[in-house]
Amino acid sequence: MNFLCHALPHLVSSSLESSIQAVCTGVPDFLSVIDRKIRARGRAAEPFLDSEDPVMRAVARGITAHISDDRWFHGGVTFARMNLEFAVELRDRLPGDSGFRPSFVGHILIEMLLDSNYVIHQRGWADLYYDLFDEVPMDAIADCVNRISGKPTEKIPSTLRRFADTRFLYDYADDTLLLMRLNQVMSRVGLAALPEEVRRWLPEARAEVLRNHERLLSYPGQSTPYPPLG
Repeated sequence: MNFLCHALPHLVSSSLESSIQAVCTGVPDFLSVIDRKIRARGRAAEPFLDSEDPVMRAVARGITAHISDDRWFHGGVTFARMNLEFAVELRDRLPGDSGFRPSFVGHILIEMLLDSNYVIHQRGWADLYYDLFDEVPMDAIADCVNRISGKPTEKIPSTLRRFADTRFLYDYADDTLLLMRLNQVMSRVGLAALPEEVRRWLPEARAEVLRNHERLLSYPGQSTPYPPLG
């Protein structure tokens, strides 16, 4: 699951604590950008879920929400089916590449296109999400994340500000810009860039994710907390 979809269930309240929690659903991914060796693990965050410090409490709840979301989302039948289908489609467009890259790209592309669905059809949610970064106490969040991870870094506030300033989630709505963002991820993890042929296939992938939007975001055995697109 990508940044916006992780945050969406927590955007229903205007309280500062809810805002911090929504922003901090992205902490595991922010840390992977800063240093892939730094992790915000659920078992490290759990002792702080009922902290007397509201910032620490919200940070811990955002981190554990991210981990819980990934567990049910990646274990879903629809995600597993589409990830396999996308990997096959990508192998056809990446000659000689039958290994890790097609499956990895299929995985992250589904997640990016779910965020794109909201950017295109309900842009106000993305606007609201980005507005939170002007409200939350980034230095206090950084202190809490460093305590939870056990591996302090000074880069958390600057990473959050850069994320808010670039607003790259809006790029997901355009196929050319989406390919550029995909290739930035490829570069970051040490994989070869994706060719133009992948961009030409993106409208098909986009339509398939849109058709399966509700299924992908269906909580197992309960109603979904995600707002409808229409």
